[in-house]
Amino acid sequence: MHHSSTTSAHHLPIIAVTPGEPAGVGPELICRYAASASTQSLPIVAVASKALLAQTAKSLNLDIALIDYCIGQDIQSMPPAQDHPKGNPYRVLYVLDVPLGTTVIPGQLDAANASYVLKTLEIATDLCLEGTFAGLVTGPIQKSIINDAGVAFSGHTEFLCERSGRENVVMMLATKGLRVALMTTHLPLKDVPSAITPALISRVVRILNHDLITQWGIAHPQIYVCGLNPHAGEGGHMGREEIETIIPALDALRQEGITLTGPLPADTLFTPKHLANADAVLAMYHDQGLPVLKYKGFGQAVNVTLGLPFVRTSVDHGTALDLAGKGLADMGSLNTAMHYATEMIQNRRNAD
Repeated sequence: MHHSSTTSAHHLPIIAVTPGEPAGVGPELICRYAASASTQSLPIVAVASKALLAQTAKSLNLDIALIDYCIGQDIQSMPPAQDHPKGNPYRVLYVLDVPLGTTVIPGQLDAANASYVLKTLEIATDLCLEGTFAGLVTGPIQKSIINDAGVAFSGHTEFLCERSGRENVVMMLATKGLRVALMTTHLPLKDVPSAITPALISRVVRILNHDLITQWGIAHPQIYVCGLNPHAGEGGHMGREEIETIIPALDALRQEGITLTGPLPADTLFTPKHLANADAVLAMYHDQGLPVLKYKGFGQAVNVTLGLPFVRTSVDHGTALDLAGKGLADMGSLNTAMHYATEMIQNRRNAD
């Protein structure tokens, strides 16, 4: 894995942040995060419209100073509160400016800004790939408006996979006490069984195992695997995918030294007895695993992309257009995403 000089030992790694949909709560969350008194352990750079962030900070009466970030610049850490001309201390947010397509009204989507949203993601991702940034924290985007603008876009996870040239990445949601990774992500339910091939199973499990070791610092990960069918197929009476595909693939991976339990019926796997021993649960499809995780930790959960050459975390919520611009959005998930990104970057550096 290459490191440019910006992530060498004596420089602090930098986290890039994309606020996401400009009319949603993302810009506000970033500004409030920068204004909060919490000491940020790693410096952040917002890849976004400086004008939008300035407008957001002003409308919420936040004392933050927006400072232009020059690519490759060493930032030791967020500077401490500075003296403000008005006598109030203010905090600093570094910004890599990406101009908007059109003026933003909080809560109102506009397809004219779809290309802006993509541009922030492209720039941030490419700078992560180059090693300028060690990680990426993403705010919520509105997929529909990007599609309305004529761009095929199925989500951050798929975008990052393609842009990074990876055959597979793995989507995982994490909260205190539970991590759930997904075998398949944004697929219609009817397409799920045929997508679960021996090749996909081995790619996903290897990525999950590898990143639990390197990014989470777990020496010998215990991975619990859900079956696809009710009762994990009940010996073939309720579907044959377990017998024909899943069990043989898991057995082959066990030969590589990966610790796997299952396939287990999903309804029994998500009980305290099993979860007490699991470092991660691997669910076969989106709505098999994520409702449990969100019920347990919504607002304190984080979406993680495993299998990338850099760390990526995200909020677990949408754009919340109805709350945009009101200063009411919950900071919990962004705080968690920043916290996890910091820990994962540090674990990854220790593992290198």
